[in-house]
Amino acid sequence: MSLPVLQPRQNSSLSILPATGTYSSVASALTTGIYSNSNAFITGAVEQVSFVYHMLGGEVLDIEVRESNVYSAYEMSVLEYSYLVNLHQAKNSLGSLLGTPTASFNHDGQITTGSLSGTNAALRYPKFTLSYARNVTDQIAYEAGFGGSTDIHSASIAIVAGTQTYDLSAVIRNLANNGNTTIARAITGSNDGQMRIHKVFYKSPHQTWRFFGYYGGLTVVGNLNTYGQYADDSTFDVIPAWQNKLQAINYRTNLYTRASHYSYDIKNNMLNLYPTPTAGGADTFWFLFSFAPTPLSQSATSQVGVTGVNNLNTLPFENLPYENINSLGKHWIRRYSLAIVKGMLSQTRGKFSVIPIPGESITLNHASLLTQSTEEMDKLREELKQILEDLTYQKTIEREANIMENNLKIQQHIPRLIFVG
Repeated sequence: MSLPVLQPRQNSSLSILPATGTYSSVASALTTGIYSNSNAFITGAVEQVSFVYHMLGGEVLDIEVRESNVYSAYEMSVLEYSYLVNLHQAKNSLGSLLGTPTASFNHDGQITTGSLSGTNAALRYPKFTLSYARNVTDQIAYEAGFGGSTDIHSASIAIVAGTQTYDLSAVIRNLANNGNTTIARAITGSNDGQMRIHKVFYKSPHQTWRFFGYYGGLTVVGNLNTYGQYADDSTFDVIPAWQNKLQAINYRTNLYTRASHYSYDIKNNMLNLYPTPTAGGADTFWFLFSFAPTPLSQSATSQVGVTGVNNLNTLPFENLPYENINSLGKHWIRRYSLAIVKGMLSQTRGKFSVIPIPGESITLNHASLLTQSTEEMDKLREELKQILEDLTYQKTIEREANIMENNLKIQQHIPRLIFVG
């Protein structure tokens, strides 16, 4: 019986990397397909096949990877580059973007909805807005009594003869229960309704204002011992500004304490008056208070917990557009992609570490390829991280400051000629 004539479907191995890539094969070989619609990316991926082929000696020895492996490696390299650059930009811009609108992202990290959709926010140069610093100083201003985003309310309490202790918390809750909607909303939106008393001061009956009030008559004398500067349009003394400031503070303290004939202390929002009042009705104490807000609460007049960017995760950064990666980035991508392909090739050759041939055997270099792949990828990542770290906005302004300083030092040594006419 004659032997059958074999008709092989393929005369060359399908697992051998060709010398050139194929444009039509790129899109179907990509793992994520993020850049499948970019003609520039497809061209770069096709050219990467030739780059890998020559760098790994494809003219001398077959390379046991497919061109689809190169396309996937090239895509992974672009995504890795985008990841590292976006991390760098996050360091530059997070402080200024806190509280700004964020976006919704799909599984590839691309923006699907949001005001910044399609704007390539990662490519924008942000203004330095001191967002976090302003958010911190807002609370500091509140603590210091100069404003802030937390509302400060006022209320009064009538003095009752023979009663020394007054529950200010009860007074506040009575206001809320008796129709004061502003106080009711503040209690509801606060941190478990916690109240804070800021200041207690005394309001005397109107009849006594001319004796203790502004430009009264009884205690105002135009000299440096009491109020100073002006008195009854008759006396004028020139005094330093600090004297006016100290006297104004003294005058205010007098109204709150000495003029009222009372002193007080507050313990757990309980107001204790000294001495115990012997008469009531006409005497009134006023106090300023606020409610401790939750860190994430919002109100109609202020936003304490602002919705938007709050950390690295909510920055509206997509993967970098391939077209916006310059020559420096694309060269890094080529080298990183080559390192990835080396790792793929080492996995393939590791399955057949020794290939027997007539009278001899061939030992493949999978171990050295794996080591090279790992070391080169680590080195490339560290190289890019270091470059980006040296190019943060903070480092940039430090270099510019050094240039200016050194320039001034140089100019100090330039002789200035004296013109003689």
